[in-house]
Amino acid sequence: MRPWMILTLLMVSGAVMASPAIISDYAAQAKQANSGFAGFSAERGKSLYYREAVQGGKKMSCATCHTADPRQPGKTPAFRPLDAMAPVITPTRFTDAKKVEKWFRRNCDDVFKRECTAQEKGDFLTFLSSLKQG
Repeated sequence: MRPWMILTLLMVSGAVMASPAIISDYAAQAKQANSGFAGFSAERGKSLYYREAVQGGKKMSCATCHTADPRQPGKTPAFRPLDAMAPVITPTRFTDAKKVEKWFRRNCDDVFKRECTAQEKGDFLTFLSSLKQG
């Protein structure tokens, strides 16, 4: 099936997702890093979202600030509000490549003390884009 057909079907079905250009860019990067790259996985993205790392003696994950349900708003450690992560709730969440990369760089370092791979970023966006309202 052609990419434009898939996009049309997603738009008609009401699915909301991260920018296809951003996903495509991460796919190209993942393929370059691993010739065996076979696509992104919502399950791996979900696992990354809930993966805990110990920072300063405290367990942290994406859900620490963004809540266990990515469709709900969260709060920073300084109690500043965060919009819901799921594009179905916040449709503009993953539409600006520079902002997406900025926040991946910052948050992956904060939680995992390393940069996330293109595979992880694509999996993460695939997971969040798979969530439905409700």
